[in-house]
Amino acid sequence: MTEKKWLNALKPLASTPIQWQAFEEMLNFYANLYQKSLEQATEPVDVYRAQGAVMVLKKLKQLKDEINGSK
Repeated sequence: MTEKKWLNALKPLASTPIQWQAFEEMLNFYANLYQKSLEQATEPVDVYRAQGAVMVLKKLKQLKDEINGSK
């Protein structure tokens, strides 16, 4: 599936405020979990994994702008 098809498939999520709010709450929940694991990490690999997960979650929060064409 091309990028454009993926973005079109996600438009209902971005255009429904209740669904988008629930999605953002879920992302915040997981970001908090990874932030706690980042703070408690003792091994470098665990730090890198948590940092990567937080980065991906932040990018997902910006997804609405990308779906609506505001890159």
